[in-house]
Amino acid sequence: MKFRFLLWMLGRLMAKASRENPAFQEQLLNRDMVFQLHTLDGKIARHFIVKDQRITSKRGPVSEPAFALGFKDGAYGFATMNAKNKQLAFMQGIQNKDIQIQGNPALVIWFQGLTKYLVPRKPKSEKRAA
Repeated sequence: MKFRFLLWMLGRLMAKASRENPAFQEQLLNRDMVFQLHTLDGKIARHFIVKDQRITSKRGPVSEPAFALGFKDGAYGFATMNAKNKQLAFMQGIQNKDIQIQGNPALVIWFQGLTKYLVPRKPKSEKRAA
């Protein structure tokens, strides 16, 4: 359930960023495609549509995504996407075959780069003096 919610929330955050964040929009330039995140058993799937510098998402699988990331199960997908060191978690998952990539691996790296724009920034007033 957590993984399904995480994918839905990821879709919402990317849709908002694609409307409001110029740096995020720049990453979407000339990238019209569909990609998918799912569990390997097929129980959870969400696809993301990149078109005209906007992202929308829909639940369920899509027939031919540009790339797809499959996680062994929802709990593993949730833990990987929330890991402190996401890059390490993804690399270990791929090596252990707990994460499978279908399609263009370069696009997976592009997608991972997109996620840095989704982390909320803390207001400067919250920074403490050393």
